[in-house]
Order: sequence, then structure tokens, then C-alpha cells
Amino acid sequence: MPNVKISLRQLTIITALFMIGTAILIVPSALAVKAKQDAWIAALIGIGIGSLILALQLLLSRLYPDMNLVQISEKLLGKWLGKSVCFLLLLILFLGGPVAVLQEIGTFLTVQIMPETPIQAIIILFGAIVLMGVRLGLEVLARSAELLFPWFLLLFLSLSILLFSQVKWENALPILEQGPGPLIPAVCSFISIVYLPNMILLMIFPASVNRQSEANKAVFIGSLIGSLILLLIVILSILVLGPTITEKTMYPSYLLAQKINIGNFLQRIEVIMAVMWFITLFFRISFYFYATVAGYCQIFNIKNIQPLVIPLGWILTTLAVFIYPNVMFEHNWEARTWTPFSFIFGLLFPLLLLGLHGIRKIRSKGAPKKSRFPE
Repeated sequence: MPNVKISLRQLTIITALFMIGTAILIVPSALAVKAKQDAWIAALIGIGIGSLILALQLLLSRLYPDMNLVQISEKLLGKWLGKSVCFLLLLILFLGGPVAVLQEIGTFLTVQIMPETPIQAIIILFGAIVLMGVRLGLEVLARSAELLFPWFLLLFLSLSILLFSQVKWENALPILEQGPGPLIPAVCSFISIVYLPNMILLMIFPASVNRQSEANKAVFIGSLIGSLILLLIVILSILVLGPTITEKTMYPSYLLAQKINIGNFLQRIEVIMAVMWFITLFFRISFYFYATVAGYCQIFNIKNIQPLVIPLGWILTTLAVFIYPNVMFEHNWEARTWTPFSFIFGLLFPLLLLGLHGIRKIRSKGAPKKSRFPE
């Protein structure tokens, strides 16, 4: 693969946009279903626990700063076992990552904005844009993220300010009405959507960063920005819509934009606000897809990602059309399959690699040193 380099600022923005991704659309309802009006508490706890998991992932990158995830696996698990494990993990992540997110875009647009448009057309068009971005390379994607991130922040801050008059503080009461029990599944759901997928970014940093020693700091700052934005979206959903509407609405953050009404003049601007979601969804899919393609190139010893982009892109768009037969199947899959797998990939797998690193280090210290002089 070519030696590409991105800046620390770009890495921070990439991490923030990747974390926000589809979470800005689905996290409020996912938390409200389990924790009701305490969804914001679950998000706050999730940020704390998720930061610890992220620190664990960053420790792995600090130990092997010149390697990506596949190279680290090969070194610690052995060449063939490492390649096999990464092949299976990337395959499942491909289905649960870019394929699922691309299908989510089609569902979002057909349900909320263009109900008469076939979902296949939306998926194919958006998928083609993703393929164009990935073919241009990581550096182009990083510069695009750097260019669009200020616009995302402008739209997000506008949404937050314009909704302030709609806030009803009583919607957050009573606090912990059902006790701390419902918070546990809500926290697990938050972590599985927001933090655990960050493991795939080890295909990008720190090996592709121009200042590797500071890459972990940039990722941590980006994750903090992204998680605080999601926390604010959850708080606004509860305070403006209420826990019942948030729980029953498929995309609460889009409904929030519909609530904007300033003097019966500034209203119905949710389509303009939808640009904010398009930005995060595009970069979520793009970096998911880029990391997956880069991983398979590493597994099969392909030096350039270009030969795999188009074939995997066709597979991506085709599977996105058929992966979920209905919405109920999607919700069940995310709850029963994605959450356990994300913990395996994002928590248990780095723990396994760190454990193997510790064993190798202990063995190397215990090995007898070779004599400098022949006997």
C-alpha cells in the first residue's frame, strides 16, 4: 500500500465524524427504549466507560506505532492465524458496518424525505459517491472531512440554539424512577454503537499519521468531541420531545429539526439540517469501507487498494439493498448480534492481543542471553 500521511487535526476530525456517524440518528431512541428519561445518564456513563475502552485500544496502537491492526494480529497470533482471524472479523464488520450504514441512509431518506423514491436508487447513488471518495484515497477523504467539519458544527450549533426555547425541563423527571437497572443495557448499547467500532480505525492510525507520537492524543480529543455532541443530542431529544416520543420515533434528531419554529417564520428547515446527517453518514461509511479494503489488501499482500475498491463496492451496494428484510429484523439484529460482536471485536480482541504481547515480553525477559564469546 502507498505511504499516505494525514495530519493530527485531520485525525481528530476523522475520529469525531466516525463516532457521530449514524449514532446521531439512532442513539437517542436506542437509549430511551431502555432507560426512558434517564437516557442522558446512560450516555454520560457510556462516555466514561467508553473512554476507558478507547484507552485500551490506544495502548495497542502505542505499542506498535508502525503497524496497522492486521500487522499487529500477524505479529502476535502468527501469520496464518492472524490473517484468518482478521479475515473473519473484517467480514462480519463489513456487514455490520458500511453495509448496514448504507442501508440506514436509504431507509432514512425514503421514510423521512423522499418516500416515493425507490430505496435501491438512493443506495446506489450514495454508494457510488462513497466509492469515488475511497478510490481517491485516505488523504483526499481526510481533507474533505477537514473542509466539511466546520459546516457540520455550524448546523449542529444552530440546531441546538434554535431548539432552546422548546426545552421542557420536567421531561427529565423523575430521575432514576426505575432504579439503575435499565441503565446497564442502555450503556452497553451506547458503547457498542459509539466507541467499540473505533477499533477499525487502527487500520488508519498511527501508521498513517505524520506525527505518530501524538496520534493517540488526537484520537482521544476527537472521541471527546464526538461523544459530547451525541450527549447533547440525547439531552435535547429527552427535554424537547420527551422520553415517550423519543422512544417511539425512528429518528428523533430529525424530528427535533421539525420542531424548530421561530416566530412562525423560521420553520420547516429540517431538510437543511439533514445536511448535517449526510456529512456524518458519508464519512462513517467511507472510513469503514476504506479500513475494510485496506485490511483485506494487507491480508492478501496487495500493495494498492484500487483493485479491490470497485468489486467490494458492488458487493457493498448489493448487500445494502437486501441485508434487512424489514425494520423489526434490523432492530433485533442490532440488539442480539451487533452488540455482542462489537464487544468481541472492540474489547475482547484488543485484550487478547495485549495479553499475548505481555506473554511475549515475559518470555523474552526470561530467555537466557547468548554469550558474547564462543566457548
